[in-house]
Amino acid sequence: MKMQKLLVASGLLLCVAYEALGDDTYILATGRRDPRMYAIDLKKALRPENNNTPNAIVSRSKVSLDRLDGRPLGDPANIVISEDGKTAYIVNHHGAVDNAEFNQHGGRGNIAVMDVKKMIKRKHDNTADALVRHIDSGHFGSVGLVLLKDLFIVGNAESHLTEDGGNRITFVDRKTGGLRGMAELALGDPGRPCPNFPVPFVSPNGPPNPVAVLSPDPTWGCFPDTNGITLGRGGDGKTYLFAANGGTDDVSVIDLEAALAGDKTPEIARIRTQIGPWGITTSPNGRWVVAANRESQRVAFEGNTISIIQVDGAHSAEVARVRVGTDDPNGQTRPFIPSFTPDGKEIIVPNFRANNVSIVELATRTEVARIPVVRPADPDGVVRASRPKGSAVTADGRYAVISGGPRLNQFSASGTVWVIDLRARTVVATVTGVGNDPYGLALVEVDDED
Repeated sequence: MKMQKLLVASGLLLCVAYEALGDDTYILATGRRDPRMYAIDLKKALRPENNNTPNAIVSRSKVSLDRLDGRPLGDPANIVISEDGKTAYIVNHHGAVDNAEFNQHGGRGNIAVMDVKKMIKRKHDNTADALVRHIDSGHFGSVGLVLLKDLFIVGNAESHLTEDGGNRITFVDRKTGGLRGMAELALGDPGRPCPNFPVPFVSPNGPPNPVAVLSPDPTWGCFPDTNGITLGRGGDGKTYLFAANGGTDDVSVIDLEAALAGDKTPEIARIRTQIGPWGITTSPNGRWVVAANRESQRVAFEGNTISIIQVDGAHSAEVARVRVGTDDPNGQTRPFIPSFTPDGKEIIVPNFRANNVSIVELATRTEVARIPVVRPADPDGVVRASRPKGSAVTADGRYAVISGGPRLNQFSASGTVWVIDLRARTVVATVTGVGNDPYGLALVEVDDED
């Protein structure tokens, strides 16, 4: 079978073209509980007078049309940039929902297709002008997104109205939005027998038993509940899809060629990790996969490692498990969304619970730097934890950009983006007022002539 043209994912599952950093480099950050996309001028962010201010924010674009009563809708958690850099694809984790009212998991995901040039124009601030259309993700609790030439590959973490029950990878046509295929991941693992649930579910209400809808829950662990997804290239010339399974504490290896030929069960291996992984990324050469081991969905425990997986050896095990964010083997740091530097030598890891960012050297498989990130005081005078989550690296490898911030009052702009100088190993810019509980972010180069 002739393989489709592939765009290798980076970050959580971010597809970002590594081009030379220019004057018109923008950070596009998801607002999450504030359902807008934030466009930040990187050059302005680096000016000292703009530090610890929102001054570098040039525009905020709505990811859905408002409800008829004016309530903003959407749940942007991830972003992928098109191959030509002109379009942003935003994953609304639970679709066009009102986050103030929809406190449940298991909403139907969608992809907001947005015009990048309009996203960075101040005249379009706080409008839906950049929104082109929505595409149904094909399932519930969508997170992961990878681009093929003609298809979206979507990782879906949940089932209908429950945080558990996710075992679907969907293949959606980029042009028509049609659901072209669906892959089913195996239930459970060798150490955990599972009930004979129907696969796929036919019930609209998710798992018939147990009925717990929020993690952690000790009865969970049968469903992989896939979060991030990414592509890796093997020495055999084949491309594999890797899926970070938060529910079963492992990474799935999927034969992409078989999946694209219509095989509904193309999973060929599972790689055990420390705890449930969330973010996952691939090195620029496609030969290494890194999963951030975030937390358990069964017990209240958070991880403190990343798993380094060699694509050619993926059928056996991870190559290394590197502790990040702490020297304490029992410390819980909750690593989130990793990114590679463009040369593939280092891995950037935001550690949510530890409030720092780790730099891991791939060759030695060790943490070589640990950089604290701090938020300025909120209007009430309280300095709250930074809670870093998303990461991306500029095309020249000079800067890493990190998103984070606590989840505060609904729609409040409590999020933060930090810019880290990777040579100096220090934060050189802090942009405030970026969404509420922001997750994924990306960098784009824009030829701003019109």
